[in-house]
Amino acid sequence: MSETRSSSALKHMILTRLGIGVFTLFIISVLVFLAVSMLPGDIAEQVLGRNATPEAVTAFRDELGLDQPLIQRYFGWIAGVLQGDFGNSLANGRPVSELLAGRLGNTMFLAAYAAVIAVPLAVGLGLLAALWRGGWFDRIVNILSLSAISFPEFFIAYLLMFWLSVKLGWFPSMASISPGAGLSEMLSRTFLPAITLVLVVTAHMMRMTRAAVVNVLGAPYIAMARLKGVSPWRVIAFHALPNALAPIINVIALNIAWLITGVVIVEVVFVYPGMGQLMVDSVTNRDMPVVQACALIFAAVYILLNLLADVLAIATNPRLLHPR
Repeated sequence: MSETRSSSALKHMILTRLGIGVFTLFIISVLVFLAVSMLPGDIAEQVLGRNATPEAVTAFRDELGLDQPLIQRYFGWIAGVLQGDFGNSLANGRPVSELLAGRLGNTMFLAAYAAVIAVPLAVGLGLLAALWRGGWFDRIVNILSLSAISFPEFFIAYLLMFWLSVKLGWFPSMASISPGAGLSEMLSRTFLPAITLVLVVTAHMMRMTRAAVVNVLGAPYIAMARLKGVSPWRVIAFHALPNALAPIINVIALNIAWLITGVVIVEVVFVYPGMGQLMVDSVTNRDMPVVQACALIFAAVYILLNLLADVLAIATNPRLLHPR
């Protein structure tokens, strides 16, 4: 009976958060559309150039639907988005979904590359810092993590580019990827942007892992395990860590969300052909359909991963799953 109630409570919480996520995404879509619509200047004139005739500008505005009321244009755009149609690029006339397909895959690859390195590294360092808390290892790791948090990602990117590419020549400074590149070539060319992201997110996850484990170490059952002669490492790994999973999983999911949505600066620095680079180029070219699509996809991914973080935090924390 209790398992049925737990399952029902979990489903209710998931549906509630899913509804909040959908509503949040709707609000974001409205804000994105309004922000793009309120940009100064005439998009039609800027796309066609100063030498365009008034007749050509008028015809182009009619083609884009800029002569329609704002609310009608929004619902026309969002109706197309729900059907997978983001419109056509103003820069080259290609479907926006076609432009996004390859770029989204590149961004996901870079985020996955960084996550595969950052997550085990952060959890491992956090466990070791908790095991030897107050010692020299804990102090060094905390100093390094605070330093990594203090520096912006573009500064770390330029430092890595200077030392590992310009000075030592180990890795290419530009993360350009050819369409038929193999996995080894992709890993080599994207190493610098991946390590930049790793240094940025590892510190947050490591500090949360350490704090969560140290908090659990004060529990009575941990003292009982120590009195029974259980080794400190087994106490950390098999007694403290399982009961500290909720906040650790939450911060990991949130940092993975940042890896996907916060790569814009890193992609621009390393000229990586991902969603962030596409979005910046589209803003420069006033390619508004592409900008709207990129912003909406970033928001959807971030909301989805936040939802996943909430669900995992609830599923791994009995106190949240069985509130009194």
